[in-house]
Amino acid sequence: DAQESRGLGDVYKRQILDTETTGLSVRDGHRIVEIGCIELENLIPTKNRFHCYLNPERKVSEKALEVHGYTDEFLSTQKKFAEIVDEFLNFIENKRLVIHNAEFDLSHLNNELALLGKEKLNKDNVVDTLALARDKFPGSPISLDALCKRYRVDNSKRTQHTALIDCDLLAKVYINLLDQKEPMLNFKNEENEKTIIRPNGVNQYYKKVIRPSEEELRLHKEYLKGSLKKNFFS
Repeated sequence: DAQESRGLGDVYKRQILDTETTGLSVRDGHRIVEIGCIELENLIPTKNRFHCYLNPERKVSEKALEVHGYTDEFLSTQKKFAEIVDEFLNFIENKRLVIHNAEFDLSHLNNELALLGKEKLNKDNVVDTLALARDKFPGSPISLDALCKRYRVDNSKRTQHTALIDCDLLAKVYINLLDQKEPMLNFKNEENEKTIIRPNGVNQYYKKVIRPSEEELRLHKEYLKGSLKKNFFS
């Protein structure tokens, strides 16, 4: 996808999206319990994000509870999808969505939209990082955890799957998959780099500046002086 290989200087936005559900398949009547979405502009996270827990109007399966930990009691107090659908659709309108294993999330989102008689999301407007990783690393593990390990992205906070944490990790993995960052994307200071944490929570990365010594400056001046004489008399 040519759009996915553009440089950082090009202005474009992406929405990193993730959902948690009551179970695996919509065929079994499973519903969404959490939606998380983080906006990237020029591959840098902005302050714009969407997040909500949802009342699925059904029980959470035991396996799903092990994955995300959201109990029926907790979810029963949350809003229903119908109450947040317009806000959600406005947030992602005209944006390209980046999802890991997009088929799963789209099937659940489109099921929720269909239940309300709303138009389904177009899969052509979705970047599936699972597919990107499969093309880039054929035969290798390509789960989100495996990609975090490959790119040395710190995923120690991912003790359970939650939509916003997964979005944050996926944003870092996605940038690496596009080769827009150096492989060391664990946001730790390295010998030749430094990280500045800005008040808005956006990290900026700079190469370490090596200043020349006085002796190096003197030799450089002499070199330039000699070059000028040589060019003048040649």
